Amino acid sequence: MITLKSKKEIECMKYAGMVAYSLLEELKDFIKVGISTNEIDKYVENYIKSKDCYPTCLGYEGFPKSACTSINDEVVHGIPSNRKLKEGDIITVDIGVTYKNMIVDTAYTYIVGSVDKKILELVENTKKALYEGLNVIKSGITLNEVCKTIEKNANKHGYGVIKELTGHGVGYDFHEDPYIPNYSNKDSESIILKSGMTLAIEPMFSLNKEEVWMLENGWTISTIDKSPTAHFEHTILVTDNGYEILTGKRE
Repeated sequence: MITLKSKKEIECMKYAGMVAYSLLEELKDFIKVGISTNEIDKYVENYIKSKDCYPTCLGYEGFPKSACTSINDEVVHGIPSNRKLKEGDIITVDIGVTYKNMIVDTAYTYIVGSVDKKILELVENTKKALYEGLNVIKSGITLNEVCKTIEKNANKHGYGVIKELTGHGVGYDFHEDPYIPNYSNKDSESIILKSGMTLAIEPMFSLNKEEVWMLENGWTISTIDKSPTAHFEHTILVTDNGYEILTGKRE
């Protein structure tokens, strides 16, 4: 069942979203060569708790940290450690923020120092795909319109679309119905968006091949061919005339 959120619940999500957005913006200055992912994680945990919120990732289904920090070929669920960032890395920080039992989910891929032009374009085009997908959202359209728009961007640039991982509903739980693939699919054709839905839209593209596998830690998912990957995510509210980004601003 796809839930519709009340005005009071949406206000809680807006506050959590403001906290999440401000945090990811601050990380643009904090993330640099030599920083460990454990240091990023501690920054995330302290920031979220200082705003009277809780880092949703911490303890979720046993996840041991407050943020997912996925580097280069790691698509999602990288576990923070003593690993230090190097010149030319890209890193996705994926966080959840809970405020008064309401949850938002968001992610941003950061560039560390200077990177190869193809990797820079991958990051920029994945981010662009997110906003192009969002721009078709309004009450009354099928969910598949969003999925098709995101896939079109990937195909335009020859990127791999990670099919095993999807966006999702969010709010009462970290992951709610519906699943939101980043490619056209029949299931999404039958889902009509309605005002009051809160969705986490998150394109995940690889530079080359799209096949992935799970690492031995039981969490981190990486491309099999070690292709670099980028991942951007916003939690949005569907409205009668469009959408509102709860974890950021329109671009």
